[in-house]
Amino acid sequence: MKVPPGISPVVTIDRKAQTPIYRQVYEAFRDAIMDGRLRAGERIPSTRALALELSVSRIPVLNAYAQLLAEGYFESRTGSGTVISRALPNPIRMPHPAQVDRVQPRLGPRPLSASSEMPPQPARNFFVRRGLGAFSVGQVAFEQFPFRIWNALVARHCRKVTDKCFDYGDPLGLEELRQVIAAYVRTARSVRCQAEQVMIVSGSQQALAITGRVLLDPHCSVWMEEPGYGFARKVFRFGGCRIVPVPVDDEGLNVGEGIRRCATARVALVSPSHQYPLGATMSASRRLQLIEWAERAGSWIIEDDYDSEYRYGTTPITSLQGLDWNSRVIYIGTFSKVLFPSLRLGYMVIPSDLVEHFTAVRFAMDITPPGFFQSVLADFIREGHFSRHLRRMRGLYSERRAVLVDSLRKELGPKIQISGEQAGTHLSLILKGIEDRKLVERAAKRNLWLVPLSSSYLGKAVHQGLVLGFGSVATEAIAPAVRKLGLDSR
Repeated sequence: MKVPPGISPVVTIDRKAQTPIYRQVYEAFRDAIMDGRLRAGERIPSTRALALELSVSRIPVLNAYAQLLAEGYFESRTGSGTVISRALPNPIRMPHPAQVDRVQPRLGPRPLSASSEMPPQPARNFFVRRGLGAFSVGQVAFEQFPFRIWNALVARHCRKVTDKCFDYGDPLGLEELRQVIAAYVRTARSVRCQAEQVMIVSGSQQALAITGRVLLDPHCSVWMEEPGYGFARKVFRFGGCRIVPVPVDDEGLNVGEGIRRCATARVALVSPSHQYPLGATMSASRRLQLIEWAERAGSWIIEDDYDSEYRYGTTPITSLQGLDWNSRVIYIGTFSKVLFPSLRLGYMVIPSDLVEHFTAVRFAMDITPPGFFQSVLADFIREGHFSRHLRRMRGLYSERRAVLVDSLRKELGPKIQISGEQAGTHLSLILKGIEDRKLVERAAKRNLWLVPLSSSYLGKAVHQGLVLGFGSVATEAIAPAVRKLGLDSR
């Protein structure tokens, strides 16, 4: 049954509400249309009549009608006044916007890619809800950062902004930053490269995403360390790749086992300097064996060198890329561990014959990285602040690591096996007779932010245990935090 011409729906005006009157009128009509109380073609009262009825000025009613006309809810025709748009479905078969998030089930097909339908991984859930308490993995000693120097550099570059700064940049990144990074990795990591081979990225995740699009087709096989870095697995799963978990031992990735499981894998992803999460350093023989396999199989190696700057007791290990004379290694580095993660700046060193391919993919993804902080970072490195900060942090993390290892051994003794303490800003505890995920949940209630070792396995977890970060824990807080772990009462 049609509403008689010119009869308005109930419009309630709350003069004390913060919502403007015109918005209240607009929402009243929109909701009446969306829930079917007003139908297509029905006439509505004039602005003058409605304003009189509501005892309000005509101006907010005019504004509300103008908005409804602009959005297509109303239509106005000469000689016939204003009516509900005849272009709307009659009746409308959808809820109005205020209800849409509460309606289940939703109507119509909602197709998604297979990769996005993967269930959330426990490691991701933990990462999202983690806090700033003791042992959080991936966090650094933020309070030790040279804020005064960094702020001065930021202010300097703010004063130097010109019209050229507003344009698109080079897809590879700012040339000045690529120059200083190339010099740094050649010296500190024995990487063979020129600035033309360096690409600036937002971090290791973007580096992996770009690399995957260049090197891999759907259904290609990828060797990945087992246990390994779960976020990297997700990148390759999104690309439709087949993940081949290859076990890790004290010498790093077991290349022979990888060959046995899939000799023709297109890519091997490794963290040879400090494997995540167990912390092994890949032996020289394994490195050479991996390079030989890649050359023989026509495959590629991705070297994730995420925290190689921190090594205790020995000098940093030479990069895998520096041993590769056949240019089959894509080298990935990041400033998240040596500076701070929200900077979102990392880099890749690309074989020279692949630079154009990587540039094309980068351009398609996001054209170019943001330029401002690239300029700041280039000066930070070039003026020596980076190397001084790195030396300070090596000493600090070495001290925190030693206190953590000592505290764990004093408190827990033979109950634990410590792994990966020779480098980086995390170590792993291998425990027996526990469910590490339950332990992590209990620890979170004590403001301890741990990662369950079992979450790093793609298949069945060989070990239960904990991954403990020590970068962000004050030295004097480490021993009390170890006592709060509660492993002695499990």
